[in-house]
Amino acid sequence: MGKGRKAGKRLSKKQLSEMLEGFFTSQPGKTLSFKEIFQSLNLDTHPQKMLAIDIMEEMAWDDFLRKVSDTSYALNTNGQVQEGRFIRKSNGKNSFIPDGQEKPIFVAERNSMSALTGDRVRVSFMARREKHIKEAQVIAILERAKDVFVGRLNVDSDIAFLQPQNSTLVHDVLIPKDKLMGGKTGEKALVKIVKWPDPEHSTFIGEVIDVLGMSGDNDVEMNTILAQYGLPYKYPKDVEDEAEKIDATITAKDEAEREDFRKTWTCTIDPKDAKDFDDALSIKKLENGLYEVGVHIADVSHYVTEGSVIDKEAVKRATSVYLVDRTIPMLPERLCNFICSLRPEEEKLTYSVIFDLDEDAYIRNYRIKHTIIRSDRRYAYEEAQQLLEDNGVVDGTGQPAPDPGSTGYKGEYAWEVCMLDRLAKKLRERRFKSGSVRFDSEELHFDVDEKGHPTRAYFKRSKDANKLIEEFMLLANRTVAEDVGKVSGGKKAKVLPYRIHENPDPQKLENLREFVVKFGYRVKTEGTQGAIARSLNKLMDETEGKREQKVIQSVALRAMMKAKYSVHNIGHFGLAFDYYTHFTSPIRRYPDTMVHRLLTSYQEGGRSANEKHYEELCEHCSDMEQIAQNAERDSIKYKMVEFMGDRVGEEFDAHISGITSYGIYAEIDDNHCEGMVPMRDLDDDYYDFDERNFLLRGRRHHHKYQLGDPIRIKVAKANLEKRQLDYTLVSTNAAPNVSTEGNVAKPSKPRRTRKPAWGGGRTSKKKE
Repeated sequence: MGKGRKAGKRLSKKQLSEMLEGFFTSQPGKTLSFKEIFQSLNLDTHPQKMLAIDIMEEMAWDDFLRKVSDTSYALNTNGQVQEGRFIRKSNGKNSFIPDGQEKPIFVAERNSMSALTGDRVRVSFMARREKHIKEAQVIAILERAKDVFVGRLNVDSDIAFLQPQNSTLVHDVLIPKDKLMGGKTGEKALVKIVKWPDPEHSTFIGEVIDVLGMSGDNDVEMNTILAQYGLPYKYPKDVEDEAEKIDATITAKDEAEREDFRKTWTCTIDPKDAKDFDDALSIKKLENGLYEVGVHIADVSHYVTEGSVIDKEAVKRATSVYLVDRTIPMLPERLCNFICSLRPEEEKLTYSVIFDLDEDAYIRNYRIKHTIIRSDRRYAYEEAQQLLEDNGVVDGTGQPAPDPGSTGYKGEYAWEVCMLDRLAKKLRERRFKSGSVRFDSEELHFDVDEKGHPTRAYFKRSKDANKLIEEFMLLANRTVAEDVGKVSGGKKAKVLPYRIHENPDPQKLENLREFVVKFGYRVKTEGTQGAIARSLNKLMDETEGKREQKVIQSVALRAMMKAKYSVHNIGHFGLAFDYYTHFTSPIRRYPDTMVHRLLTSYQEGGRSANEKHYEELCEHCSDMEQIAQNAERDSIKYKMVEFMGDRVGEEFDAHISGITSYGIYAEIDDNHCEGMVPMRDLDDDYYDFDERNFLLRGRRHHHKYQLGDPIRIKVAKANLEKRQLDYTLVSTNAAPNVSTEGNVAKPSKPRRTRKPAWGGGRTSKKKE
């Protein structure tokens, strides 16, 4: 029932409206008579009753209420009450996303009922007739997204509480003194909520379930990031013990059942600090003039059986997580770094896609087989790249590769690596012509000392050696997907987890088109998938090295849908493939292991797998992939702030990399570390944010700050707890009269800068 008032107190229309809204939304299924309403709200005077009737009539006009009779109303539940997901913001501008929709609806803090991000809630809508703004009010919390949170402990003689790591909680969590597990002030801890807020109490009460250690310690902070996202930060002992029992011996039966590649030249190419080598390439020239290229993948499913202790842990994790200074593996170390890892000069069991390619890298034949290999050479990307460059491969070009045994090569196995590179370039060129979207990114990397402290920040770009591996992984993944999914004669394809990528959101594409016009660019938003993709590639080429490059790439990426896993194949827009899956990284991705198992079953004549079961697994793996990526980004952000924390007070040359209503983002030219110059520090004038032209403009002096402008900054503050980096402006060389305002067809000539990064970093191989 609604809350009443003291008799005789005069209420304003606004006060009475709020009382009526709360009263009806608390009873969404009930028809309420005037008598019930007046009694419940203590409306005991004629003027107040008449005002209430007038307000209810307006609410019915707004579709907030439904008029049942001349003397009764009910909450209009036709679209006025919905369920969905809640998202909390630190500024109190929370939102609700209804099931099956993407557009958020505003929820004021006073109407949130202490709901947290990810919680499933039921809301009612509060129409505002004068502004036609839809606003939601939480009326029930149906399911909590999580009940374990991480943060810093604060313990004194009277009280103990947890200060959350981020703004996901409304308040600090109170902790009884006997539930601290020995935790002390300043330590990071995991706390489980044992009592949630209710209408009478707004307090969260919890108990410590693990103490991570003192804030500031590198291991503690990295584990805090993992715990914040609900990711495991230690491996269960029973799973590791199970891995120790695995017999890694290659038996005579294994040899008899597999194709033998131990005498075919094979290599791995990976990051220099990698230990989990899950893919290898082999090549030899056949007597018919074709090239046999083998893509050999660690046969994880041979050792990890479905439903085993190890498999259950792998399902839960779904992916390895790559933080700046460590890898949190999906599989126990003995499997991922030893038994399954394709280490040089060791015989390994693999699952392979073997291609017969002609001079132009067209597939003349292929086969998918269980195999045995013995890698002849382990290359770091840098070593393979140097070998290519020593043999004339520079900036994506290179001489034709002569026959094996030619004396025209420099370095051991040079022909093999150069021939693989040559074929990969043919595949890559053809892929882009077919409509594959090109978003070449730079990745922020750090060198760290033995304590995990960053000593150097730098960017890495994919070079020919990286692209060589990427292209053959794409080819293998595509071929496996086609082998299962491409059926003829109206037959139904057997179940397989696909890697799918929907077409771009039409509205977001239109937003991109309107945005880039301001800078003098054009992009297609209609037509075939290939035409749109080629238009996007042209846009990326045209913005290369320009000051607006970073923001245009960011807006373009936002127009793209997220790739995910599903048994319902719709193709992959970004790659322009009709069939695509993940087969090439079973050590670090669970979907690849699923594909290996199903492929083996189908090759042995097995029936199609359970579609519903595998779709649920696909959804779980997609969710875990996104969570892992968020954790990886947070670790990069933490290390960036930590790295610049040693340089507080120092000055650097930078350029403006982003502009918002609350300040400008600046990226240092030398190390690419990005921080913010808050609006409050631009104290020489009052600046307005011109969103249409993407600039800040001073009211009095008319000075303008634009993307790409060179500036000189000083590092002012590095807050590790909040992972925030603040700069102050020392000087600017930007011309005050340069502007795109009113000149969208012919913008001012862009100033070239060092190409900024737009993508999140990762220490592992990126093989989509």
